Parts: sequence; structure tokens; C-alpha cells
Amino acid sequence: MRKLVVLLLALAAFPASAATLKISTWNLDWLTTRPTGDPALPSDVRTRRPQDWSALAAYARHLDADVVAFEEVDGRKAAARVFPPDRYNLVLTHDRVIQRVGFAIRRGIAYRRHPDLTALVPYPDARYPLRSGADITLNVGGTKLRLLALHLKTGCWDVPLQTRSYACDTLRRQIAPLRAWIAARDAHATPFVVLGDFNRVMDANPDFTRAMDPDFGPSRLALLRADAGFGNPCWGGEYPHFIDHILLGGPARAWLVAHSLRVMVYRQKNQAWKNRLSDHCPVSIGLNVP
Repeated sequence: MRKLVVLLLALAAFPASAATLKISTWNLDWLTTRPTGDPALPSDVRTRRPQDWSALAAYARHLDADVVAFEEVDGRKAAARVFPPDRYNLVLTHDRVIQRVGFAIRRGIAYRRHPDLTALVPYPDARYPLRSGADITLNVGGTKLRLLALHLKTGCWDVPLQTRSYACDTLRRQIAPLRAWIAARDAHATPFVVLGDFNRVMDANPDFTRAMDPDFGPSRLALLRADAGFGNPCWGGEYPHFIDHILLGGPARAWLVAHSLRVMVYRQKNQAWKNRLSDHCPVSIGLNVP
């Protein structure tokens, strides 16, 4: 597995240009303004301190992405403390859960919101239901790009999908609506990106890619995964395999800027900061949108 050595610097530059769109995915790890001990939160979730919010906002400024797909964010108020509304438009799913999915879209970029992909919630009446997908279309200089942000079921990271467990059963149920969404875009040659926390190590077992990709085969592949074959340097490589992925489909496969994959690692190395910031690092790519 190749290592992204250049990514080990928190201040690594991104090769941007006027024609390059920088998109990122960032799981913000129970980002909430609720107080510690709130009955809606797990007992081990702690409210961020003021300096934690400041640090996250500073990292978001440094990330300087045009579009960020975010996960585990408890509503607009929490999102706005990291992505200020004077710089970003915020779109969040309508789920009544704490760990919501959404987008921060740089102001000046036109977009259209589509209905949430609620079919990613296979058990809506569960005590702890999962998250819908956030679905938007960007209009970048007259070129349209469809984006789907998601956060799939955890617990079936690298074992075969057919493993008999609640986690793998649930993840399998999420594949069909995701596959259908991808197939609908691919059928009309729509440029699209699916990104977020898949909770799946795709390099470990190709069965997830085969199940998700409507055209998987030796001569036809609908999806290009930007992080394929690379190791993840987040938190010193503690989690060496990516579970946060960026998948390109349709004409967008040809738009990927070569060598643009970046992981913004944190300056703080003390493990205590992992709970104060996030156990995930932002993953980014550049797209040359025609």
C-alpha cells in the first residue's frame, strides 16, 4: 500500500488553480453544542471547549475547500461554528438524529438541493436510526456536478459482506439504494461524486465495490476511488486504511487532478486531542471542472 508521505504535513499546500474545485469529506465526530450529560448523547461524549471550537474553525479555514461533505454534525448551529455562514452555505439532511450529514458550500458556488436519500435508513423506527444521504447539484461555471454525502453503518469494516451480523446485514441493505442512485446518474452520463464515511475498508475486500458499482467488470467500471491503494496518515497512521472515501463517476472520473489526494493531519499529536478535534482527518481532492 502506498503511503501519502506529502500529506504528513498539516500545512501541506493544495495545488489549486482558477479551474480547480477542491472537495473534501470530514467526519467531525459527534460535533454538538449540547452539554455533556445531555440524555440524547452517549455517556462518553464530551462537549467541546471554546478552544476546541476555535481549533476546528481554524482547521476549516486552512482546509479552504470549496465544498465539504461533513458527517456527525448535530444541526446547523454546530456546523456554523466550524463553517461560518458568511463563507459557506450549509445544507443538512432532515434526519432527527444527532449525527447528521451535510455540506458546507463556499458562497458564490450555485447549487440545487435534492431530496435526502432516505432509503439509506433501512430501519427508520429503530431506537438509533441511521443517516440519510445529502444530495445536491453544483453549478460550476455552467457545468453541473451531482454530489452525494453519506455516512454508512459502522461495524462491518473489512469482513466479507455476507458475514452474519447486525452491522453487515444493515450495511448490505444500504447498498441497494446507493447502487440505484449511482446507476441513475451513470445512465445519463451525469458527472457525480459520492463521498463521506463509508465505514468500510475497500482495499481489504473488493466485494463492497462490486456490490455498489452497477457496472463492475473488467471492461466497465462506473466508479473511480481517489484513495485506492493509499495509506491513511491520520493520527500518525493509527487507522492505516481509509474508511472515508471519495468516489468519482461519469465524466467526473476524467476531472480528477493528478496527485491531488490530500489528508489534512492535525498539528496536535497528544491522543487527548483526538476527542477534542476528531478521530477523522479531512480527505480532499481537486477536480478540473470543464
